[in-house]
Amino acid sequence: MDARTQGQPPESLSVAELADEARRLVAERYPQAVGALLGGSAAQGRATDRSDLDVAVLLPDGEAGGREVVRRDGRLAELFVHTVSDVSAAFERDRAQRRGTILFLYTQGLPLLDPGGHVAHACDRAREVLAAGPPPLAPEEWERGRYLLTCFLDDLADASPAARYEQLALADAVLREAAHLLTAHLGAWNGIGRWLPRRLLGTDPVLGEALLAGHRAVAEQADSVRLLEAGAEVLGLCGGPLREGYVQHWGPSA
Repeated sequence: MDARTQGQPPESLSVAELADEARRLVAERYPQAVGALLGGSAAQGRATDRSDLDVAVLLPDGEAGGREVVRRDGRLAELFVHTVSDVSAAFERDRAQRRGTILFLYTQGLPLLDPGGHVAHACDRAREVLAAGPPPLAPEEWERGRYLLTCFLDDLADASPAARYEQLALADAVLREAAHLLTAHLGAWNGIGRWLPRRLLGTDPVLGEALLAGHRAVAEQADSVRLLEAGAEVLGLCGGPLREGYVQHWGPSA
């Protein structure tokens, strides 16, 4: 068994080693590729032997794109595959989600293969879209976000520390919705998973830290006061709590 299965501390791997590994993977699975780049922690020198590989692949037009997770030599790799013509549309879809996953992959990645300059062109376009920022929330999205965060904060305030499962679930809901509203308020990119705290701290180090510290206090001490205060501060920036008067219209029946 290796360190991944024995629980030993992960060992750092060089960017060059991981780039060669990703290059071989692309050559094996997509020999027709006209471009590829390595992203994530592997491209930034922060990967360990437990890290997966995030790889963007460009195929000729007419090929089928998609998202594929594979394992090679014991390492997981996630492949984001697009054609030369449809990668710009993928950037716009990514922007609409306000998380920029593919955009950051192309703007922070390390080119692996680019004989025709397609990766360089895609990276330039990704930088333009990323610089424009995520789209602003529509009025109904602002109202829904305020209403949800208000409800989650009210429920968290009422949750007994003895009801730990409920308290923890509500703390998670408060953190996610507060991050959604705060990043939207500041015109910044949001994130999920490990990227939620990274985006929060990068967007507003003070209030982002307050939200994360409050969430931690709930998890470790069953104390919701700090998270309630930070969540209320986010609401204050976005128009305040919303309870009575909130209206959501249903679309017409199919």
